[in-house]
Amino acid sequence: MTNIVNYLTVEEKKLIKEKTYGKNEIIFMENEKCQNIGIVISGHIDIVSYSFSGEEIIYNSLFENEIFGNNLIFSDAPYYRGIVISRSKSRIAFIDKNTLTMLLQQNIPFLQEYLRIQSNFGKHLNSQIKLLSFDTALERLNYYLFINNYSITYKNVSRLAEILHLKRETLSRLLSKLEKDKKIKRFKNKIISLN
Repeated sequence: MTNIVNYLTVEEKKLIKEKTYGKNEIIFMENEKCQNIGIVISGHIDIVSYSFSGEEIIYNSLFENEIFGNNLIFSDAPYYRGIVISRSKSRIAFIDKNTLTMLLQQNIPFLQEYLRIQSNFGKHLNSQIKLLSFDTALERLNYYLFINNYSITYKNVSRLAEILHLKRETLSRLLSKLEKDKKIKRFKNKIISLN
């Protein structure tokens, strides 16, 4: 997939700023004003907050060709609602509001790719809202399997638990039970539903 930055001309690329961040480096703090959109060129970005008990809550995980700040920059209250953290060495392209407006008006391929990314983000957000509407771990896992064609590839159980907004121990017990009951098949980094 072509990164959205590659839709810019050589002259347009001179209007953006790129910056590299190290692992676990904070990019923006909660309540900091959003003055640019950030496009992930490479790496992994998380937007997180913390519960009163200190537990980390991941609102969004972003990878190559995903954008953050795009829902804030034109809003009435353009302030980050979480901490933006680079989870690995990451390269980010920043575009300020005026430049973004100009690019969206003048570069149709860039506009179309921007709208595609926005639409996919909206679909992802709706899926997350629906996922959170399920009360049990089993319902959340079944829904996640359903939206992923009954096959999930994941990094590790901890990461999958974060995606499902479950405790790692809860998900681990559920996966073991489902595998024992022959309702799923587990491989190293893959789960397939057998139903």
